[in-house]
Amino acid sequence: MDPMDIVGKTKEDASLPKATMTKIIKEMLPADVRVARDAQDLLIECCVEFINLVSSESNEVCSKEEKRTIAPEHVLKALEVLGFGEYIEEVYAAYEHHKTETLHDSLKGGKWNNVAEMTEEEAAAEQQRMFAEARARMNGVAAAPKQPDADQRIES
Repeated sequence: MDPMDIVGKTKEDASLPKATMTKIIKEMLPADVRVARDAQDLLIECCVEFINLVSSESNEVCSKEEKRTIAPEHVLKALEVLGFGEYIEEVYAAYEHHKTETLHDSLKGGKWNNVAEMTEEEAAAEQQRMFAEARARMNGVAAAPKQPDADQRIES
């Protein structure tokens, strides 16, 4: 591989987070086993090389199918072509687990999860308040404080 195999970066720029990799290495070994820093660095370099190899082969598989985006199927085929067929079942299971987890996380909530709990009138009022804040910022005026919710307006 030449030094510019990774788009826009030299090979020396491509790495994996050392802290994360060190944690993974420690988790994979018995508690009484220590790994020298040089050995950790070598393992990290091996991981980077493996990722480059699989990525390159996945790209070739993708290109042969005249596709422009590497899909999970291309990665699985690349593993087979490279002689890592015995890992395909486990990799596919990890991929399915990731899809399920990602779907669950997106359904669980996120930036807009409270929108469904608003009535249409509340959502329209919130939208108008946000527009007013944006106009005020645009005109260089300090935004008015957010109005308290209806249930917080009870005065003593």
